[in-house]
Amino acid sequence: MFSKILIANRGEIACRIIKTAKEMGVLTVAVYSDADQDALHVHMADEAVYLGPSPSRESYLVADKVIEAAKMTGAQAIHPGYGFLSENADFCRACAQENITFIGPPVAAIEAMGSKSAAKSIMENANVPLVPGYHGDDQSADVIKAAADEMGYPVLLKATAGGGGKGMRQVWSEAEFNEGLAAAKREAMSSFGDDTMLVEKYLTQPRHVEIQVFCDNHQNAVYLFERDCSVQRRHQKVIEEAPAFKMSESLRAQMGEAAIKSAQAIGYQGAGTVEFLLDVDGSFYFMEMNTRLQVEHPVTEMISGQDLVEWQLRVAANEPLPKKQAELVLNGHAFEARIYAEDANNDFLPATGKLALLKTPIESKHVRIDTGVRQGDEVSVFYDPMIAKLIVWDENRDKALQRLAKALSEYRINGVTTNIDFLYNLATSKPFLDEDIDTGFIEKNNDLIFHKDSQSLANELPIAALYLVLSLQKKSSEAANLTTDPNSPWHLTNAWRLNEAHLHQLTLAHNEIEYDVSVEQKRQGTDSYYLINISNDNKVIQSVDCQGEIYNDLITVNINGHRSQATVSHVENNLSIYRENGVFSFSHILPDCGNLDSQDANGGLTAPMNGTMVSILVASGEQVEKDQALVIMEAMKMEHTIKAPSAGTVDEVFFNAGDMVDGGAELLAFTPTEDS
Repeated sequence: MFSKILIANRGEIACRIIKTAKEMGVLTVAVYSDADQDALHVHMADEAVYLGPSPSRESYLVADKVIEAAKMTGAQAIHPGYGFLSENADFCRACAQENITFIGPPVAAIEAMGSKSAAKSIMENANVPLVPGYHGDDQSADVIKAAADEMGYPVLLKATAGGGGKGMRQVWSEAEFNEGLAAAKREAMSSFGDDTMLVEKYLTQPRHVEIQVFCDNHQNAVYLFERDCSVQRRHQKVIEEAPAFKMSESLRAQMGEAAIKSAQAIGYQGAGTVEFLLDVDGSFYFMEMNTRLQVEHPVTEMISGQDLVEWQLRVAANEPLPKKQAELVLNGHAFEARIYAEDANNDFLPATGKLALLKTPIESKHVRIDTGVRQGDEVSVFYDPMIAKLIVWDENRDKALQRLAKALSEYRINGVTTNIDFLYNLATSKPFLDEDIDTGFIEKNNDLIFHKDSQSLANELPIAALYLVLSLQKKSSEAANLTTDPNSPWHLTNAWRLNEAHLHQLTLAHNEIEYDVSVEQKRQGTDSYYLINISNDNKVIQSVDCQGEIYNDLITVNINGHRSQATVSHVENNLSIYRENGVFSFSHILPDCGNLDSQDANGGLTAPMNGTMVSILVASGEQVEKDQALVIMEAMKMEHTIKAPSAGTVDEVFFNAGDMVDGGAELLAFTPTEDS
């Protein structure tokens, strides 16, 4: 076994690898950029080596610097994690030339699977079922489009060197093809330096099921069951689960054996993932093979009881696999939810900022958190916006889902927008509970997940209002007890008025609708209760009697004789009420806070966040139509197209392609036409 390894990655995966290495008595070396000089993975490792400036192309992606760091520290092996250099055959080859073990597959396997089109040909020869498509060398737009026209729409364009949803576009009609191909090629070139494309028939109701395989240098190969990764946005996974639901033992065996056949066809060694599309009729098709550890590997660890990073180290050290196929036992059910700094309500736009508050659920045998950040850390524009992976396990799917919902309701992050509420609504939605899931799940259930349908807030509005009042009273009481005169009337928060009702006046907003709420404090004997009146457009729409108490994040409330509980997240002026039927988010509108809609009527012409200008699609003086693409920015590994908010004229463009742009900067001057 190695005595020291270098981890050529950052964030949660670097921390994850360090944990296993420490348990095995293996010393670790971290690498870091300017942005990561105080990062968690740097502090966890035994040593750390500086690579360079914050952009990954100037630090983490510079193979020579990484190898030099390994040589300088005496590391015998390099673990690439995932992303960055993990599937870079040249890097793997360079490690071998320096007599440094690459903790991953051999060069030939990486090269074979590094091109999606070449991988298809290999799998076709190995009799692994394939989705109909074109994977040829002729990359002219006419040839690719002719193939798409022949197989029929919808089709899926994919970068052959791609991964993580980059360089990928769904095309639903012939009219959309040219624009989709140009965007996919542009994103592929930016992400991988290679814009070679393939096109496949797009299955309209498939599931994304992947098989975890492991091979050693002694002719042993196993599959560690499967993961269902169908719930995706922008072709990137959001919630994964293992094992896949509605999976028979015979289908599991068929897919597992096909995955091993795929790995053996390329002489594979180490951890790999063979990804399949599973159709509604039970047929499955090879999609691609990832020659590395996957982001979602923890769910496999939870159901198999195996440490996959330990397996990687042992195989790389030329040891045989720790277990044979017959010795592997599937136990229980696990989910992984990816917690991102992003605005799910704004097309999942990545977010940046400082993690002013970071409070996680308590870890146990049922709850695991893989993260690379601490409270006070910065989510920067330079890297993927994932904050953590929340993993839960229990003996069956229903119980594991309950664990997931509870853990999500206990996660608290302040300082940056996150997708936690979105994940909670998704995980508690009826279609998800009922296993009515395919890769179009979010699009099909968008209104349900985002609570866009009209809703009754008969309980949630009173709970939010009562929580605000009780919180105010609790904080005031705690502050009063710290003073020399805790009984001073100046500490009262019961809305006392001379000869008037004790009345709190609040304004709460839900889905951009404002509600005026009055909370009148009353007494019945020695007990206090509250009369809550809720108005909209000056009409009382609800009146209830309430009693309640709060303890930490939990409120117990009795509304008109119905006693219940809810978990509340209160961050600045925002409240999220976690209920069995989803999470309900409210904004507490303070006096003089102004309008809920902070964007002006011609919004969308400013940069949504820090990023790089990729392409300018219009010129000064050009007249454009509503929703016409004006400029394209790239930020946090994603492209963002800025479109015209209405018909109008582009007066002036303020940036050029390649320019760095600050979030909020005006990108171009725009004048709408009078009739728009």
